Amino acid sequence: MADSFIVYLFISQHRSYTGLIWRCLQVQLGVICSVGIWTFSEAKLHAAQAHQIWKSPSELTEGVTKINPESTPILMAAPENFNPDLQLPPALPEPPQNSSPPKTSTEPRTPDAVLESIDTDYSYETDNFGQTNFFFEPTAQFRLSNGNKIFFKTGFNFFEQRGVESITNFPLQVGWQGKIGQVTLQTAAGVDVFNRLPTAINLNAKVEAPISPPQVSSSGQLLSVVVLSGNLEQGPYKSNARTLENQITAWRFGPDLYWQIDRKTSFFSSLRLGSYNDGNSEVQSFSRLERKFGQFSLAANLFSWSFDRDLERTSGYFSPPDFLVYNAEVAWEGDIANFLRCRLAANLGQQRLKGEFDNAHTYQTRCTVKVSPNIEADLGYSFSNVRNQETGGSAYGGNSLTGQLRVRF
Repeated sequence: MADSFIVYLFISQHRSYTGLIWRCLQVQLGVICSVGIWTFSEAKLHAAQAHQIWKSPSELTEGVTKINPESTPILMAAPENFNPDLQLPPALPEPPQNSSPPKTSTEPRTPDAVLESIDTDYSYETDNFGQTNFFFEPTAQFRLSNGNKIFFKTGFNFFEQRGVESITNFPLQVGWQGKIGQVTLQTAAGVDVFNRLPTAINLNAKVEAPISPPQVSSSGQLLSVVVLSGNLEQGPYKSNARTLENQITAWRFGPDLYWQIDRKTSFFSSLRLGSYNDGNSEVQSFSRLERKFGQFSLAANLFSWSFDRDLERTSGYFSPPDFLVYNAEVAWEGDIANFLRCRLAANLGQQRLKGEFDNAHTYQTRCTVKVSPNIEADLGYSFSNVRNQETGGSAYGGNSLTGQLRVRF
């Protein structure tokens, strides 16, 4: 009932945009369909190791370990974006496939590309300082005959903030995923179209490789693995309306390390270096150690963030010279019904900004509904007082309603 009321308020507040949203989504859906038809008619794409098939994290849920579907790359991290529940074990090598007998000429020709899935991410974020961000981004993914994948992402985003005229954004992106030996490659590039700002280019790339071979039990449970990845991202900083108004863009790069220590213990660590077009630079790190106890889990998180200069007043984004957050997390995850699985979590700790300490806490809930064997949806809510802007002596509070709809073909 509460979720329906929240959605009703949001639709009522922005009903003037309904016609615009519908027309834009019609155009973007047409783009996806057109490109999909073009893909089916094009000749096969060739890669260095065409016989090896890339395996996505969502596919690994069936045979290796239970993880969340892979989320879209986060251009700019913040404490709330480094929600540990969003961090995923990297894609793992697929076991060798039994060779199939050669196909005879009478067998039907394999399609050059097959629509594999459509994932739609959505998010509605507000805080007690008049900032609202809304994201709606569907992604269509195709599997090529050589085992590689291509995807097309579009959507509608909306940004509102006190003292700034609201901004709408229509992202368009084309990506490719493939594999060379044990190394997984992913690249994507596109444009961000705005209602009243110049069009901006966005791109990202990721290289991922296992340092140690994965150890899997006879029941299919992941026992141990170490995976290292390198990440590169560039694009507009979609932090808030002021940041977009000032046309802030940034390059960010750095490594991720995932270590499955044993069947119940894991460690994740990430480092990012950033360079902004206003001359600023950042260093950001996040680490998490987690231990599972049946349906319960305990975790320790450490996040640090430092900028060369504090440009929040001029550029519009949170840029602390020294920001530290550490906390402990208690969580429970289990099946409520055959079609419903939920997770509840609470983080308690401290945050330090400009040498002053304050309590830091986050409360999260997320449920996954399995509508059919091929359709499932996530819906989550979180509240956090971890800062993502300078508020002086005032307390900060941010709410987030997020989710994903997954359709498999």
